[in-house]
Amino acid sequence: MPERRMPGRGAPIGVFDSGLGGLTAVRELRRLLPGEDIVYFGDTGRVPYGTRGADIIIRYAKQDIAFLLEQNVKYIVAACGTVSSTLPSAYTDALPVPYTGVVQSAARAAARATKTGRVGVIGTPATIQSGSYHTALSALLPAARITATACPLFVPLVENGYFDAGNVVTRLVARDYLREIKAAGVDTLILGCTHYPLVAPILGELMGPEVTLIDPGRETARDMRAALADAGLLRDGAHGEARYFVSDSTESFVRLSDWFLGEYAGGPVTRISVDGYPVE
Repeated sequence: MPERRMPGRGAPIGVFDSGLGGLTAVRELRRLLPGEDIVYFGDTGRVPYGTRGADIIIRYAKQDIAFLLEQNVKYIVAACGTVSSTLPSAYTDALPVPYTGVVQSAARAAARATKTGRVGVIGTPATIQSGSYHTALSALLPAARITATACPLFVPLVENGYFDAGNVVTRLVARDYLREIKAAGVDTLILGCTHYPLVAPILGELMGPEVTLIDPGRETARDMRAALADAGLLRDGAHGEARYFVSDSTESFVRLSDWFLGEYAGGPVTRISVDGYPVE
């Protein structure tokens, strides 16, 4: 692995995810850090990650990171709850540029938000099985009562555009997934996958107004601003640009990405393959 380097503040931030979900983090980064350039890679050809074995998730993540390092990024964000829960810290600590996932930021936000200590977590099967949110929350709130549920259908539903607030299919799936969490009486719910904020209107309605929803992409973007400032890497101004790379159809990405990015939509989209990138 290359030696750690300190790129200039003008270098872009690298963000990656298994597909479209990480765009919720990109939207928040562009809102909070308007002067930053962003390079995004969505592994749309191999989505979802969350139903795969840990060895495959790690291999995919390492290839995604290798591509971003090739783009001379100054910081890497794994905008993917599955990768954030699975990729070993021994690997990320040795990367040549700073790295962050989304788990710690979301856990800290949930710890601040809860009044009762009862926190719900929804995520991909790999994220829930890893226990990453349970570990992070328990370290912050030892007395926390955590109820976690795997929601494997949310990612393919979102990736195929089934995230409208009135979508009957997604609403039925969500009602079933949330049954145990509602019964536990949580007052805070971590959306433990960056795809899930797209179905937040449905989740919020089903959970009720007294339950706070934690968006991991938003919380990570807030922490990123402070991290960049502390490292002397924060780029001032309001003219940052975004470039997007995907491993499958650019047409479907462009069609759906507007929903994720909102007013920050736009930017060139290029199809690439990362299958040949080395895994160290």
